[in-house]
Amino acid sequence: MDAAQIEFATLQIATLALILVLLYRPVGDYIARVYTSGHDLVVERGVYRLIGVDPRADQTWQAYARGVLLFSLVGVVIVYALQRIQPLLPYSLDLPAPSEHLSFNTAISFVTNTNWQSYSPDTTLGYTAQFAGLAVQNFVSAAVGMAVAIALVRGFAHRRSGTIGNFWVDLVRGLGRILLPMAIIAAIALLAGGVIQNVGGFTDVQTIAGGAQSIPGGPVASQEAIKLLGTNGGGFFNANSAHPFENPTPWTNLFEILLMLVIPFAMPRAFGRLVGDDRQGYAIVAVMAGLFVTSLALGTWAEVAGGGAATQLAGAAMEGKEARFGIGASTLFTASSTLTSTGAVNSMLDSYTPLGGMLPMLNMMLGEIAPGGVGSGLYGMLVLAVIAVFVGGLLIGRTPEYLGKKIGPREIKIASLYILVTPTLVLAGTALSFAVPAVRADVEDTSIWNPGVHGLSEVLYAFTSAANNNGSAFAGITANTPWLNTALGVAMLLGRFVPLVLVLALAGSLAAQDRVPSSIGTLPTHRPQFAGLLAGVVVIITALTYFPVLTLGPLAEGLS
Repeated sequence: MDAAQIEFATLQIATLALILVLLYRPVGDYIARVYTSGHDLVVERGVYRLIGVDPRADQTWQAYARGVLLFSLVGVVIVYALQRIQPLLPYSLDLPAPSEHLSFNTAISFVTNTNWQSYSPDTTLGYTAQFAGLAVQNFVSAAVGMAVAIALVRGFAHRRSGTIGNFWVDLVRGLGRILLPMAIIAAIALLAGGVIQNVGGFTDVQTIAGGAQSIPGGPVASQEAIKLLGTNGGGFFNANSAHPFENPTPWTNLFEILLMLVIPFAMPRAFGRLVGDDRQGYAIVAVMAGLFVTSLALGTWAEVAGGGAATQLAGAAMEGKEARFGIGASTLFTASSTLTSTGAVNSMLDSYTPLGGMLPMLNMMLGEIAPGGVGSGLYGMLVLAVIAVFVGGLLIGRTPEYLGKKIGPREIKIASLYILVTPTLVLAGTALSFAVPAVRADVEDTSIWNPGVHGLSEVLYAFTSAANNNGSAFAGITANTPWLNTALGVAMLLGRFVPLVLVLALAGSLAAQDRVPSSIGTLPTHRPQFAGLLAGVVVIITALTYFPVLTLGPLAEGLS
């Protein structure tokens, strides 16, 4: 990058950081008030009566988990059905119904907040399926993640309680008081920035070169707002946020990055308020910010340095990147997208340098906790904090405690199972794709466009994205096959709901405990030493788990 590009990228990063700092307290405080308010709005009371819920009745963790799973199952069925009956729906644009395995994959994808797309969205789904199925799940899947995070925080805050809140109340409040009003404001801002919003169908135009092209329209701004705010990520167009109808200018690009980060970075503030110690929130957000800055710096360096003589002679690795954004804004968007669970892209990750492409993969392998998805980032970081406290307790020879709660065998077993789920899904899915002869032949002949070590990276990235509920992809892979649609769908399903149930079990275990008074031997969890320990635990767990397979893919390619 030349001096002007460096200055522009630095200005963007500084502006983003300043806005996030200014929003940290007000947004976090508001989130905390939403989930602790004793007052129900008129609309909310109507919803509770309609679904037969007593808003004053708290639930055990088992009842809370049943509510989450039942609600999500209904969502899968509805989204699947909308796709299969698409030709009968209004505004279907005369598009046929997707196949059974593609509909299965897409339904699970949007319900699990993954938004993996094995298809070209602007030529596969009509408007009704988009806004009645996909856009609705963008809202509710994000609200489910926030609800589970708040339930875990209540586990730390409650004393000798068998309950962790009411899922239906948390869901309704997250939707109506946080996501919906913020999405409306964001959609209006995107409209002002040039993002389209219509139901005009396809328009045939003549290109400058004299050819014919069919240009799709659609309700883009409204879906774009919640896809980013809810860290969902599914694009209305196949090019996602690289498409000028979704992301027209550098200004909208920065605004879209802000939408991805604002709630996840504010959640630690809500955590601190709910447990009665703001310093705990500062420690968590400091670790998130440190990991974010490190990833961004390494990713930008890898793309600026280039991967070979051609990119170095060109001055940078610009293949697959929008000229109107450049490297700085592209890597900032990518880091934000893969360190949250958004998965949106404004550049093609398959065209990144080998080491530059490894960074988004590593971001997801960290568990998407810096700052992570809406809700899922906070509860993922808190589970790792439990493990860090356990390690710290072993070092000082005391029973580990976190926020006054003892971390015993039950808690550490749950936390250990949590961190094993996604690596198991990623590594097993990748291995099966190459170990089963018939599956391997299909993957190599149909799905992989770039054979060799890069082809392995494409498959590894796909399962990493699916199991971590991210949704981004190395675009050189064709995933719309029976095997990958099914395997990735299972990875998304288990990668979302098994950890989620474990988090709720941890919340229930913690809520049942009384608070242990602090003593001279208690490990302080609000100081820089603990923040460093927590960051170290995050990196070490990731390195030990994924380093072997990374040496076969992106590291081998980058060092060749």
